[in-house]
Amino acid sequence: MESTIGLFKTEVIKPQRPWKTLSHVELATAEWVDWYNHRRLHGEIGHIPPVEYEANYYRATTKPQLTATN
Repeated sequence: MESTIGLFKTEVIKPQRPWKTLSHVELATAEWVDWYNHRRLHGEIGHIPPVEYEANYYRATTKPQLTATN
């Protein structure tokens, strides 16, 4: 977690200071988190976004539910 916070500070917080309002910081944080989870290509997991990797994992490991038919 410490390296993620450091990355966030380096990429978002420090370059844009001084911040005018707290709402500017909140919006920039939400945008960065969205990018980090949904569009960032992660080299350790095949250069795909983390959210895609997670979806693939659950799709591969979740057993389909069987329903009783009469």
